Amino acid sequence: MLRHTLLTLCLAVFGALAQAQIVSPAPSPTVKMETTVGLTDVMLEYSRPGMKGRTLFAEDGLVPYGEIWRTGANQATKVTFGADVQVAGEEVPAGSYAILSRPTEEQWEVMFFPYETGDWTSYVEKTPAVTVTAEPLQMEQQVETFTIELMNYSLDGADLVMMWGQTMIALPIVSNAKKDVMAAIDRVMAGPSANDYYQAATFLNESGEDNEKALEYIQKANGMGDSPRYWMVRREAIILGALGRKDEAIEAAKMSKDLAQEAGNMDYVRMNEKSIEEWSM
Repeated sequence: MLRHTLLTLCLAVFGALAQAQIVSPAPSPTVKMETTVGLTDVMLEYSRPGMKGRTLFAEDGLVPYGEIWRTGANQATKVTFGADVQVAGEEVPAGSYAILSRPTEEQWEVMFFPYETGDWTSYVEKTPAVTVTAEPLQMEQQVETFTIELMNYSLDGADLVMMWGQTMIALPIVSNAKKDVMAAIDRVMAGPSANDYYQAATFLNESGEDNEKALEYIQKANGMGDSPRYWMVRREAIILGALGRKDEAIEAAKMSKDLAQEAGNMDYVRMNEKSIEEWSM
């Protein structure tokens, strides 16, 4: 019995040891960061190799001049732009990109490939969506661990900065924030659109809050532009019906029906015919 117990105990200990794992810090830790440039969300994922006394950018360096570098360590460095931006003067559409670079003593080529996989070698033979250049600068201080940061923020831009050793490059990013804000200002200053009035009228009508106010808004919507839209005129008919103004509701429903017929929307034709029949009783 004792031998059986000892054997069971030994097997349990060996099983636990076999499953145990030693966890140690990653030599090139992964960074995930999110920020906003202007009004555009930007997300960055990359790994940070250390200098560790090595020569970095040189003919015989860790990153040889003229050769494609993964711009980090481990998986491909990934940047995601939530909207269209300009990077170093080049248009970069919204989306996710793998960043590879080709450093030389005089300039760096930084290449943005539509992101497909974390395997950086899969991009080497492909054509980048965008390629930009930057002049490498020598810093007084030394950065031990490769670093990519968004710095020097402005109302509509920031610099995508890469630093390692005493080398730094900066890629200016410009968003469409100024254009978007100006468009929003123009839109708001011009007053509510027909669709704004329509949405407000629909809410007031369907929630039962205030059909008189809903009628005011939908009539404003239908009075804007050259040609009223059949779904908006339909909403006016529904509101008039809810107010008990059936004759006016029928006239609006007939107009909505005719407009829907011209547009080829038979669902609205049938809905208006049904409403006309109900309000005619």
